[in-house]
Amino acid sequence: MAGPEHTHSHARRLLSAPAAAVAEVLEAIGTEAYVVDEQGRIIAVNSRTERFLDRPAADLLGHDAHDLLHRDAHGQPLPRTHCRMRQAFHAGCTAQAEEDYFAHADGTARPISWLITPFALGECERGTLVLFHGRQPQETGARPEQAATLLPDLERLALLAATTTQLTSTLDVDEALRRLVTLVVPRLADWVIIDLITERDEVWRSVVVEADGSALVPHEELQGPMPPVPEESPMPLSRALRGVASTLAGPQTYQGPPDSGIAVEQRRLFDATGVHSAAIAPIRSTRAVLGALTLGRARQPGDFKTADLPLIEDIARRAGLALDNARLYQRQRKVAETMQNHLLPQMPRVSGLQMAVRYLPAPDASQVGGDWYDAFSLSDGATALAVGDVVGHDLEAAAGMAQVRNMLRAYAWALPEPPSRIVERLDEAVMHITDVTMATMILARVEEAGEGRWKLSWSNAGHPPPLLISHDGLAEYLTGGHGILLGTGAAEPRTDGTALLPPGSTLLLYTDGLIEEPGHTLDEGLHRLRRHAAALAHRPLDSFTDRLLRRVRPAANDDDVALLALRAPTRP
Repeated sequence: MAGPEHTHSHARRLLSAPAAAVAEVLEAIGTEAYVVDEQGRIIAVNSRTERFLDRPAADLLGHDAHDLLHRDAHGQPLPRTHCRMRQAFHAGCTAQAEEDYFAHADGTARPISWLITPFALGECERGTLVLFHGRQPQETGARPEQAATLLPDLERLALLAATTTQLTSTLDVDEALRRLVTLVVPRLADWVIIDLITERDEVWRSVVVEADGSALVPHEELQGPMPPVPEESPMPLSRALRGVASTLAGPQTYQGPPDSGIAVEQRRLFDATGVHSAAIAPIRSTRAVLGALTLGRARQPGDFKTADLPLIEDIARRAGLALDNARLYQRQRKVAETMQNHLLPQMPRVSGLQMAVRYLPAPDASQVGGDWYDAFSLSDGATALAVGDVVGHDLEAAAGMAQVRNMLRAYAWALPEPPSRIVERLDEAVMHITDVTMATMILARVEEAGEGRWKLSWSNAGHPPPLLISHDGLAEYLTGGHGILLGTGAAEPRTDGTALLPPGSTLLLYTDGLIEEPGHTLDEGLHRLRRHAAALAHRPLDSFTDRLLRRVRPAANDDDVALLALRAPTRP
């Protein structure tokens, strides 16, 4: 391997070399060499490295050097927590080792010696130069002892496994943060601080928790908004929030003149907590930097060491993946809830009639689906009622539902025709001008029939039948007007059913999520609905609707439910 003077002379050349010229400069070094960026990715190699590893530069560039090259003596991937080169990389210092192993293209582990040293690609960019050369097995002496670390190997593996399983089993951001806190304190530190970058690129100090014996004490007075992340600050938290590297810090780190508002907040944190040693790691997902994890020791003896950083970095990486998944889920949920609020209409006021509507989302879906209800006035003074179900339980189903509902409103308002004819026209349109593959629905028309009585006419396109409950608790399903569902392409004629609504009776339109249950027949669900609806017939309409949902909706239901209830006046 090249001597120290030769190495440092070339390192000085790299300090002023632009990034594009690094590979050319590496060729002048008399041993195998490559350069990694601040995140450990290979950005340049020389031809000696290509020959030694039997890999072209194209197979090396852009890859994480540790994951791609580092192996143990048996050719197995080397855990990050055991990698002495990575520890020196995080510490930003020069280091060397006489015995290590790199992966050859043929899958074997080749023994090497190495030296690494930091350097700058330009005025702002920093990197690390790695020099290595192959050695013969007889060159090795006794393997140096592994640097002392936070936990024994088995405990480390158990902690990382627990971090993965506990954090990935929730899709709630606050719960994921709570679990992360309980995992790391007081096991690794007596303070934990979590700074998160919001979706508006603001930094928020979300967690400041102290372990006081077995109790975890939150310090809300230290939480809240943080100044913006400076682009070039070398201070530890700023580097972590840019996703650059994990770093050790202490009160002395922030005692000088502050270079940013974040540095001021960090000095305040150290003063308030009494932390004498801290380790700060980026929290990042595969897509972005999400924040930073800080572990601090105040009452616990001893300082964090460079050898501790890989473990903390692995915990933070797992936290980043879990938080990213939770954020994506909550973002989809918020979008879905907003869509639902706009898609489900307000009910019209009809003199003499009472109406109540309910929508319950699928428990484990995205809070919106293809089930819907509608009620609106028609051009001739009658009132249209509709309930339907577009196949699917996602935003695509909700968008299809909106198309069907809006077209139905337009046809029903413009065409003075019976429900069956309007459903026929809607079926033709669904086939040709929407992305809806299949849907069921009921369209009903309610109008006064003279002497204060009300007439119902309806057409059913493959939907569960309406239920009519008298004031005395007699319940029957209205099976007339039944036809095939929408979207089949079959040109079968549709029919209408008609009925008079007895005084004080309740008409119930609903979707199949109310009655379907895995392992049970549809007839069982229909029987359950009829029995409970009859028992609740005397209840006020809102109470009738709420109690019916609680009693009838199956506990194992994984579908959303839309329900529309209408009650005729007690006296004509």
